[in-house]
Amino acid sequence: MLTQAMSTRASNAPAVPTEGQRCGLIAIVGKPNVGKSTLLNALVGQKISITSRKAQTTRHRITGMRTVGPTQFVFVDTPGFQTRHSNALNRSLNRTVVGAVNDVDLIVFVVEAGQFNQADAKVLSLLPANTPAILLANKFDLIHRRAEIAPWLKEMQERHNFAEFVPMSANNARDVERLFGICDKYLPEQPWMYGADELTDRSDRFMAAEIIREKLFRLTGDELPYTSTVIIDKYEEEGNLRRVAATIVVERDGHKGMIIGEKGEKLKRIGTEARHELETLTGGKVFLEIWVKVRSGWADDDARVKTFGYE
Repeated sequence: MLTQAMSTRASNAPAVPTEGQRCGLIAIVGKPNVGKSTLLNALVGQKISITSRKAQTTRHRITGMRTVGPTQFVFVDTPGFQTRHSNALNRSLNRTVVGAVNDVDLIVFVVEAGQFNQADAKVLSLLPANTPAILLANKFDLIHRRAEIAPWLKEMQERHNFAEFVPMSANNARDVERLFGICDKYLPEQPWMYGADELTDRSDRFMAAEIIREKLFRLTGDELPYTSTVIIDKYEEEGNLRRVAATIVVERDGHKGMIIGEKGEKLKRIGTEARHELETLTGGKVFLEIWVKVRSGWADDDARVKTFGYE
């Protein structure tokens, strides 16, 4: 589990309750590739959710925590709601989104400023009426004529009764800090759920799989279908050394060759970049082995999708 001192372990026990503490769950939702994971990483102050240009990069409910003064913000990053394909993997991702929005104190609905399409509308239709929702217009810095945003904003308010409208850029530190003050008042007064220095509830083993998958997506570009995944076969700690064995699972032999590359160079680069990031994350040495295996049709097999760790 990541903490603000990345190389140390934090206790799973919540902090001792004190009067005046606030704590609540905040779901970050939106269509694929709208900047949700970038926003979560900025809010937490540490990379805990992988990013790439691929629309289906986030596949799990990722929880990130940030404690500011007496308030602990527990952010839930969700997969982008899938509308293009209806295989077992995407059905699993969509169940994750639906489950998240019905189990939180506040929803942050992320859209690109001035934009709204059918994919945005599908996510918006999932928002429960009794949970406060903030309309977060991301990439607002790319809007050159701010006056033109007024008709769009009026249209958005007609679509849903948003509690607030927040124009911002997830890459702007001042905007990110401002969001804490906006979210604070919607969270209940109750003891913190986690220790003050904890950043995520995900294990080092999970983070290893995600980091490898990110490098896979980034280094294969749009050529590799999104139906590849990463399984951690072994994660062992020996003092300051981590021994990690992983398998990249694809659906076709052609995909396997694409990942391995000529003379194994592509797979070697994926492993090297993943190992370097894991060493930074853990503060120690990492010995990483990666294999590639073909499992035809796994993404449309409910049982195998569940076996591979999807909800």
